Amino acid sequence: MDQQHTPFDTSPGSSRGSSPGRGEARQQLGRFGEAYAARYLVERGMVLLDRNWRCDAGEIDLVLREGRVLVVCEVKTRSSESFGSALEAVTERKVARLRRLAARWLAEHRLRPDDVRIDLVGVLAPPGRAPHVDHVCGVG
Repeated sequence: MDQQHTPFDTSPGSSRGSSPGRGEARQQLGRFGEAYAARYLVERGMVLLDRNWRCDAGEIDLVLREGRVLVVCEVKTRSSESFGSALEAVTERKVARLRRLAARWLAEHRLRPDDVRIDLVGVLAPPGRAPHVDHVCGVG
């Protein structure tokens, strides 16, 4: 999927009508990246359990299952690497927060997987070009 185009326009900012504002464009890019990452991971055999799960402590972008392992996935999307790669934006503090959020998600859903893993997915989506995915397994 890294280098393939879909039969419909899923490129960031592909909405019809007036141009979105800067904040809206950033949200649109983020939604695109999360959807693209989810599709990418599912095509590689993972099962998507939840998207954009929220509680008072924060949000998990994607919750997936790979075999008997629960995978909590943070997705970062960029249209260029001018200000660094998408994955450079994920700090140790963010990974620690994802661990706490994973425990909350598991408690709420009453699940006991064999293991829990934190993954990062960076989506580079330059305008007019196919997106590229960088998937890093088990960061924390």
